[in-house]
Amino acid sequence: MPRIDFNALPDHGRLWVFPASRRLSPEEASRLQEEADAFLDSWAAHGAPLRSGRELWERQFLLVGVDDDVEAPSGCSIDALVGRLRDVGRDFDVTLVDHSAVWYRDGGSVRVASRADFRGLTEAGDVDPDTPVFDTTLTRLSELRSRGLERPARDSWHGPVFFRTRSSG
Repeated sequence: MPRIDFNALPDHGRLWVFPASRRLSPEEASRLQEEADAFLDSWAAHGAPLRSGRELWERQFLLVGVDDDVEAPSGCSIDALVGRLRDVGRDFDVTLVDHSAVWYRDGGSVRVASRADFRGLTEAGDVDPDTPVFDTTLTRLSELRSRGLERPARDSWHGPVFFRTRSSG
């Protein structure tokens, strides 16, 4: 079986972050994990099994990793993963494959906003460089393990995009 425990994947492994457009119910989270496991159990590139694992964070972020030293995923195998998650998302009326939004923590809750709305929140002072954000652009397990999925906006791509310091003339 090519699926292994997510934490057993090597640091140099590939990573995909699939953010849900809302927090999943416990039942939905369980079903998503079952669907992901079933997919990963047979995930292959050009017929070769992919050594992969998954983890679900906050019932909102599905992390899928693969040991690309054993076998590298192909474009078709990645498309199959994305397609399967798109289908599962439709079953829950949730989007799992859209990275255009911004996920951030407001108090104890994970919130999602369009980039335009997040910019409005920055301009209103409702979020600042210390606001925890979730970096869904991570592509290596080493990045996840060293920097974390959640960190202050200043320490992520969000910092330069939304909190540029204005230089004086």
